[in-house]
Amino acid sequence: MKTVLAIRHVAFEDLDAFTPVLAERGYAVRYLEAGYDDLTALDPSADDLLVILGGPIGVYEDDAYPFIHDELRVLRARLEAGRPTLGLCLGCQMIARALGARVYPGGRKEIGWKPLTLTEGGRNGPLAPFADGVPVLHWHGDTFDLPEGAERLASTDLYPNQAFAWGEHALALQFHVEATAQGLERWFIGHACEIGQTPGLSVSTLRTETARYATETAARGRQCFAAWLDRVDL
Repeated sequence: MKTVLAIRHVAFEDLDAFTPVLAERGYAVRYLEAGYDDLTALDPSADDLLVILGGPIGVYEDDAYPFIHDELRVLRARLEAGRPTLGLCLGCQMIARALGARVYPGGRKEIGWKPLTLTEGGRNGPLAPFADGVPVLHWHGDTFDLPEGAERLASTDLYPNQAFAWGEHALALQFHVEATAQGLERWFIGHACEIGQTPGLSVSTLRTETARYATETAARGRQCFAAWLDRVDL
């Protein structure tokens, strides 16, 4: 049976809308909890797919979260081996740093639903379902420099680097197309402090926007994920 390993940083940020896509393709999915499960003995190439999920910490906070070193070691080995790897939000930033790029505070939160501006590569690749401006969920305050050799796929008005591909086997998305409306109810609780501390942001506003956009975005997110799996022969 084909296997997927997802490294999770907080319990409520999981594969969500991507789960049925993997089930339909016959994948067995397992999660490891960063900071709790031991990543040092992990074989970086063992699983058919590695997904690094999101979380409310910075990739550069090594002193506070020593497991980041282990996670980056796994990623570097995985990428060097050319094995299919997907990063979402924090996972995108992890891939960027593993490839030698700088990750740093962006100076402004980008939280909420807004469309992407796709590059030619983005329009002609797995992100094509979002070429017509359907909003996606953004939830980050950090940003990153584009790694050497990577292809930028998407931007927003606040941050030019929102998605990139590295070769044919690695895809990094700083935004969320895997989140469902039901799943986001857990985020509204888990990220309550961040929501409350961000000017102009509230749970009611996020919930209203989620009701408007999440169903369509999740459906297109599944299309995007399936197209990328096809591209990497999974």
